[in-house]
Amino acid sequence: MRLLRSSAVVGGFTLLSRFFGVTRDILLAARLGAGPLTDAFFTALTFPNLFRRIFAEGAFNSAFIPLYARRLEGEGQEEADRFASEVLSVLTVSVLALVVLSQILMPWLMYPLGPGFVGDPGLFAFAVLMTQITMPYLLCMSLAAMISGALNSHARFATAAAAPILLNVVLITVLLFAPGERRDLALWLSIGVTASGVLQAGWLYLTARQHGIRLTVRAPRLTSGVKRLVVLGVPGAAAAGVTHFNQLVSGSIATLQEGARSWIYYAERLYQLPLGVIGIAMGVALLPALSKRLRAGDDAGAMGGQNRAIEISMALTLPAAAALLVIPDAVVAGLFQRGAFDSSDTQRTALALAIYAAGLPAFVLIKVFAPGFFAREDTLTPMKFAGASMAMNLLIGVALFFGPLGYAGLALGTTLAGWLNAILLGVTLMRRGQFVADPRLKHRLARIVLACLVMMAALWLTLRFGEAPITGLLAAHLGAALTALVWMGILVLSGFAVFVVTTLAIGGLRPQELLGALKRDSAAVTDKAPSGTDA
Repeated sequence: MRLLRSSAVVGGFTLLSRFFGVTRDILLAARLGAGPLTDAFFTALTFPNLFRRIFAEGAFNSAFIPLYARRLEGEGQEEADRFASEVLSVLTVSVLALVVLSQILMPWLMYPLGPGFVGDPGLFAFAVLMTQITMPYLLCMSLAAMISGALNSHARFATAAAAPILLNVVLITVLLFAPGERRDLALWLSIGVTASGVLQAGWLYLTARQHGIRLTVRAPRLTSGVKRLVVLGVPGAAAAGVTHFNQLVSGSIATLQEGARSWIYYAERLYQLPLGVIGIAMGVALLPALSKRLRAGDDAGAMGGQNRAIEISMALTLPAAAALLVIPDAVVAGLFQRGAFDSSDTQRTALALAIYAAGLPAFVLIKVFAPGFFAREDTLTPMKFAGASMAMNLLIGVALFFGPLGYAGLALGTTLAGWLNAILLGVTLMRRGQFVADPRLKHRLARIVLACLVMMAALWLTLRFGEAPITGLLAAHLGAALTALVWMGILVLSGFAVFVVTTLAIGGLRPQELLGALKRDSAAVTDKAPSGTDA
């Protein structure tokens, strides 16, 4: 079950990166809190983060990997290197031009990015400056994404998955040691973002050379291969990046309410932890596997691989979503409520987190369904669905933001748009006969859902009858911040234990399959699944 092993490699390093990311956000919350200056800093991260997620988390690779892999397997390493070098040259020039143009136009671009800052000229100018500083991160991440795609095609997933750790290490270092007030800290953090991008791109380039991938910069030319990449890549980027475009819209509108951009950001960071570890890791590993199967004419194996991808991702995603629906306040308080981040910030962030949690399975399914289109070099259909999803997000988000829900309406719009996109992708694959849920998937999903319901009931009962006595006992020996953190840990571990015991008891998961799939030489899973479903 090579798919699970590959996704475990990506997911493991992504989990480590997200662990550092949570540490970074804990420090951010303590030193910057939630307010106008913090809103401006998070807005400055909007452009580079948008492109990082689109490129590094699969959109660019959705077009590049099938084309690169075809040359690698059909024409050899030298031809694959030539194609990659052509792409590298065109990509460098194009993105560099975009970076320079964006920096020049940033005083005007900030109006749609941060409309809430317009009334404060000083804050508006500072947001422009920070965004100009972070813009070169786009170029670094574009190059890093292309190199990562080449490495992934060689089944070298670890380095590409580990590279984002450098961003968090740099920013944590800044948060721990940068002197000055909050304004100076925000400026140093912006510089740290770009510096980490240079480190990531450089590390990936050196790693690629160590694995025999020779990339050279040459005069950019629109060769037939590059043109084909553009044709596939533009709609692919729009399709795979829809969740992040929705976040861009939500973040821009949120600046109209003081503190809302920060509450949305912290909530996004928490639900993106399982999304990154599960959905993105599965999508990154699934695309090369599907492409290889389809090129070999193994349609049954490709469909089986997608069934297993859904089974595994939902087994990990549904309990995370269920827990965040029941204990969002405890999670936010345990991680962020200290320093400049107070209890009112916790309540507002927790509300957004619970709403996002309801959409988490959809966000993961998008990552799992999309490779079914990209591997067949169909990026136009997902782009159309992405457009419909974005329109829905904008209409609902704006209507609810200026209605009774305020900033929470933005989160609800993103969640509903995610479900629309996931349903459209899944139904289309089924109508085309490219995906059929096999009996094993139906059997397992029903039991996983039941185990999640049992876990939710257990967590609710623990909150209802155990919070007051347990937190009271902890508070007598620990400080408020540490008490909240320990209480969160108790809830998370107890919920996890209930889910695992329940799902194993009713047959939702089989540990011997997971352990066997993670072995390097494992090639099959002994189960009554259709031929090829263990890919």
